[in-house]
Amino acid sequence: MTAAVLPRPVPRRPEWLAPAGLIALSLVPIVAGAFRVTSLAVGEDVTAANARFFDSPAPVVVHIVGSTVFLVLGALQFAPSLRRRRWHRIAGRVAAPAGLLSALSALWMTLFYTMPAVNGPGLYVMRLVFGTAMAAGIVVAVVAIRRGDVRTHSAWMTRAYAIGLGAGTQVFTFLPWTLALGEPGQTMHSVLMGAGWVINLLIAEIVIARRTRRGGSPAGRPRRIAGAARLS
Repeated sequence: MTAAVLPRPVPRRPEWLAPAGLIALSLVPIVAGAFRVTSLAVGEDVTAANARFFDSPAPVVVHIVGSTVFLVLGALQFAPSLRRRRWHRIAGRVAAPAGLLSALSALWMTLFYTMPAVNGPGLYVMRLVFGTAMAAGIVVAVVAIRRGDVRTHSAWMTRAYAIGLGAGTQVFTFLPWTLALGEPGQTMHSVLMGAGWVINLLIAEIVIARRTRRGGSPAGRPRRIAGAARLS
C-alpha cells in the first residue's frame, strides 16, 4: 500500500505587492504635484512655463489633491483583505469623488490653460479623450455599484484608475527616449504621452479578464450584491 501523494500548495503572491507597486508608481506624479503646490504657496518666480498656474491656481491644486487621494486609495483597493472589509466601501466613497475631481480639473486645464508649445494638437485631443473616459468610467462604476453590479463597478473603476495613473507610467515611456535621443519633439512627445495611457489600459484589461475568470461568474451575468445598493 502506497501513501497518497498530496498536491503541493501553489505559493500565493503577497497581497500587498500590487498596492505597493501602484503606490510606488504614483509617487512620481504625487511628488511632482507636491512641489507644484509648494511653489504656488511660497510664490516662486513666475516664468513662461508656470505662469498659467499662478494666473489660475485653483484647477491645478484641485487636480493635484484629487489625483493624490485617488491614486493612493485606489492602490489600496487592490489588497484582497481590504476588499473584504467595510474599509473598502468607506475608501471608495472618498476615492470616487476625488478621481472625478482629478479628471474634471484635467479637462478644465486642457481647455482653458495655455499649454507649452510641445503640447501639440494630438496631445490636446488625447487629454480630452482620456480625461472624459476617466470621468465617465467613474460615473459608470458608481451607478453600477448602486445597482449592486460588482463586476461592472470593479471593471470600470480599474479602467479609470489606469488612466489616472498615466502620469506615473509616462515617466518610463519618456525616460529611455530622453536618455538615448534627448528631449522629444512635439509629435514624439504626444506619442510617448499616449503610450503611457495605452499601456496602463492594456494592463487594466488583463487584470479585469483574470479577475473575471477567478470569480467564475457566468458570462453575461454580472455578480450582484443582494440588498441595498452600496458604493465600494
